[in-house]
Amino acid sequence: MTILSLATVGKPGVRDNGPMATPPISHRLAEAAVALFDENGYDETTVDDIAARAGVSRSTFFRYYRSKEDAIFPDHDTLLAQVDARLRASTADTAIVAVSDAVRIVLAHYVADAEVSLRRYRLVGRVPALRDRENASVARYQRLFREFIGKWLAGTPDADLRAELMAASVVAAHNQVLRGWLRAGGTYDPSGLLDHALGYVIATFRHLERPQDERDEVVVATFSRSSSPQAVMEAIQAHLRSRPSDEDPR
Repeated sequence: MTILSLATVGKPGVRDNGPMATPPISHRLAEAAVALFDENGYDETTVDDIAARAGVSRSTFFRYYRSKEDAIFPDHDTLLAQVDARLRASTADTAIVAVSDAVRIVLAHYVADAEVSLRRYRLVGRVPALRDRENASVARYQRLFREFIGKWLAGTPDADLRAELMAASVVAAHNQVLRGWLRAGGTYDPSGLLDHALGYVIATFRHLERPQDERDEVVVATFSRSSSPQAVMEAIQAHLRSRPSDEDPR
């Protein structure tokens, strides 16, 4: 199970080798928006203010964001695409691992740019419009997980219900760990806590990885070395025919 490094994953402007690069305009606008909302208040900050702080024009702002609240959540579409790609890369045998890895991608994104994440957290707690936007974003992640799990469990009993429950559990585990890290001011690496939380989810849903018909039984038979293959097959067939069916009142 891959554990992503939370120190550098997805952090704008960071090179593996070399000096810091200039952050992309979208990130500069997001940083400017978060800083101004924090300093002056959400209602008091205009798009022109954000553009000026980022050193771009008003028209440039609208090439990247439709509104000032969009600038607070700049990477959700990209992040959703990364999560979707990780889920699609899995097979039925690795579906739970894929879900766990996808959750780590989301957490790593927040931790990689801790300063903006912490400021955003404080803002969302104060501004109802931003809370509504965050709740809508969480719902998109949960829907993505639900659709993936639903396809994985397709054709099994209560597939839709189980997919909904597992998706909700995965998102709840992530949010619990993320909010704890944010409340603590981002002072520690939360990856271990996420692994611990996901452990509860996996323990609850692991049996779904290969859904089995609970009525299936294993038949063990012993025969002498002198028994012919035909005699063995006939004996097994006779035993299976002699078993009461599920409709048999006995």
